[in-house]
Amino acid sequence: MTQKYVPYQNAVAERVNGILKDVFALERGFAHHLEAVQVIAQAVSIYNTRRPHLSCHFPPLVSFPDT
Repeated sequence: MTQKYVPYQNAVAERVNGILKDVFALERGFAHHLEAVQVIAQAVSIYNTRRPHLSCHFPPLVSFPDT
């Protein structure tokens, strides 16, 4: 998730990992690697396209252009 060690990027990565585990219940185990890949891909898609973000005043991240 981060290109090189930058403390701020690490904090952001940890926050996203925590959200994925807590909100999308990804801390449970998976039967197979493929199942984990599919569930995590779906969670990341929802996180980026449908989940409102307080730091952005509630629109989903997909509403913003890449910077």
